[in-house]
Amino acid sequence: MPTARAGGKMIYLLVIFLSFSAHASGSDNKRVVNFDRDRVGLLAPKWESAMTKTGGAPNWQIMVDETAPSTPNVLAQVSSDRTAGRFPLAVYRGVSFKDGEVSVRFKPVSGTVDQAAGIVWRYLDRDNYYIVRANALENNVVLYKVQGGERTSLAPRGMPSRSYGVKQPVPKRAWSELKVVFDGSVAAVYFNNRKLFVVEDAAFSAAGRIGLWTKADSVTYFDDFTFTAR
Repeated sequence: MPTARAGGKMIYLLVIFLSFSAHASGSDNKRVVNFDRDRVGLLAPKWESAMTKTGGAPNWQIMVDETAPSTPNVLAQVSSDRTAGRFPLAVYRGVSFKDGEVSVRFKPVSGTVDQAAGIVWRYLDRDNYYIVRANALENNVVLYKVQGGERTSLAPRGMPSRSYGVKQPVPKRAWSELKVVFDGSVAAVYFNNRKLFVVEDAAFSAAGRIGLWTKADSVTYFDDFTFTAR
């Protein structure tokens, strides 16, 4: 029969396990980060802020949004600096992989220069990574590589080399889901579970980190950041 002390320790460990599961749940390979146990007003502790190019500093923080896919909290980029070539990043700590998939639910809230939401993968540093983004002002989805700090759009497979992503309605102030599945030099992009296009590029072939991205004065909310390493 366990002692009271042993029983108390078991209860404590169970509480810790349940708390962790509520924040980042999933199988051994699949993780879901929903931000619901993070402190409002601060950047979530497993994330770090970065930025490609120049302009005002990003402002990533946890906010309450009762419309969130998993209530109550979201991770939001709320700086409204209008510098057109400014790309705020939120990079997830402690995870690096070469092949897998990443998805996120996002809500474009405001922005006159841009209303963008993006997923970053194979991130080496703020000047070298892949990114796919959806834009509610342009109503399109585009995949880029950022190499040496310069952003270059990559044409979908089967389309002319100068093609700029694909047209896709991206609703404002409403939740959508963006996903990328990457394996070797091939990346497939999905919007609300519908496959949009495939891109082939071998600029970054090693493992890298993952994260989120916005542009210019985009105020964007994110929830249910989900990733699977393969």
